[in-house]
Amino acid sequence: MKESAKSRATFVFIAGVVRPLMNLMMSKTWEGTEKLPAGGFIAAPNHCTEIDPLVVGHMLYNQKRAPHFLAKATLFKVPGLGPLLRATKQVPVERSTAGANRSLQVAQEIVAEGGAIIIYPEGTLTRDPGLWPMKGHTGAARLALEGGIPVVPIAHWGAHEVFPRYGKRFHLFPRKRSRVVVGDPVDLSAFKGRPLDKATLGEATELIMDAITDLLAGLRGEQPPAERWDPSKQQQSKHGRFVDRGQQPGAGTEAQ
Repeated sequence: MKESAKSRATFVFIAGVVRPLMNLMMSKTWEGTEKLPAGGFIAAPNHCTEIDPLVVGHMLYNQKRAPHFLAKATLFKVPGLGPLLRATKQVPVERSTAGANRSLQVAQEIVAEGGAIIIYPEGTLTRDPGLWPMKGHTGAARLALEGGIPVVPIAHWGAHEVFPRYGKRFHLFPRKRSRVVVGDPVDLSAFKGRPLDKATLGEATELIMDAITDLLAGLRGEQPPAERWDPSKQQQSKHGRFVDRGQQPGAGTEAQ
């Protein structure tokens, strides 16, 4: 993607601050980076800790792909952070239908220009007790099917040991290792020509989530749960923080 001079300068500034910190906090292993498409694409990672965007953004930036995230609209109102998000053309996400449509339109523009748009299909940090990917939202599938855009599944593991889900402090010692693996683009050809109704988007989303989960299972060397965690079935909100069975958010996750 052809970034503006302001965007490039801002990315260079952010990278100059973030990359040394990331390298200091944890070692890293990146696999499958050669699978990133040359043109525009959607990156679909798992989401288990608040510092996930730094992990994925670091990997993409080092592959000379400027990362553009769908981010909470409220973050754009944070002093100091908001201007940086706008300068690097991050995409604000609003919960209203009109706001969501605007977000997807901007995302389409970024991809059309050859950029990488990062969408967390889960929409928020996973509620799964074992930090496995939970039931996904259909935004990534809709954007991919509407525009014929490749969806690249990404899984990472290890950053949650540095900053646990809903944690309040970093755990830097002993030094942890972050592992990231990039998968082959998800084959969504079976949905070509089908109406983009609830059933189609649901099936496509399941394929995307399956690809992410399979990559994560390989990283962890474990089998994922037989059934994907569904917040609605657990009487949990689909957005924001949650308290699980009377525990404080994040309790019991540090050893995961």
